[in-house]
Amino acid sequence: MTTKKIGKRGRPRGRPRGFDLDAAILSALDLFHRKGYDGVGVAELSKSMGITAPSLYSAFGNKRSLFEQVLKHYIQSQGDWLSAALSVEGDLSEVMTHFFACAAEAYTRDPEHCGCLVMDATRNCSDAEAKALTAGFRSATRQLICDYIATAEPTISKDAVTALSDYVLMILVGLSGSARDGVAADALKATAEIAAAGFVQQLQHHKREGTLNE
Repeated sequence: MTTKKIGKRGRPRGRPRGFDLDAAILSALDLFHRKGYDGVGVAELSKSMGITAPSLYSAFGNKRSLFEQVLKHYIQSQGDWLSAALSVEGDLSEVMTHFFACAAEAYTRDPEHCGCLVMDATRNCSDAEAKALTAGFRSATRQLICDYIATAEPTISKDAVTALSDYVLMILVGLSGSARDGVAADALKATAEIAAAGFVQQLQHHKREGTLNE
């Protein structure tokens, strides 16, 4: 069994006095968002945070654990637009049209950090566990949407709710990736409008099917 070397006053050796955990996470978030998970190494992360590599391992365990904390911070600080967009007044078609427009706006709000960290940070990633982290958060987003659709439109079938939820998540992935690849905000908003029209069309189709099956 191995133990961490402890310096004076019981602090893990290598961790600087006055270490700011929140500032470190923000620095890591910036790098992961701009470069993706595979595009950032421990050396660059520790340099950006102003700490040594041993300090990074002492504070976070490893790069993947740091990434998990970054994802949680990102969702708490920047993911509130999802629930806010679903809380507006209107029927399902109106709300989802608003939702897609909000996504386009959110993904282009910060020119330095376009797209969504959850949707894109592990795109083409070689680390299966890092990919599983973002997949878990995407699954939670899908479930949020699924629950909303099922509640807002109880007349459509469970399969229809699943299909519409999958559609919404795939649109979010596409909008995020396009924003990250440099697509202009106006073009993204126009695509969001087309995506919303597609959702409304499919919703109407499922509602007619539900009526016929009654």
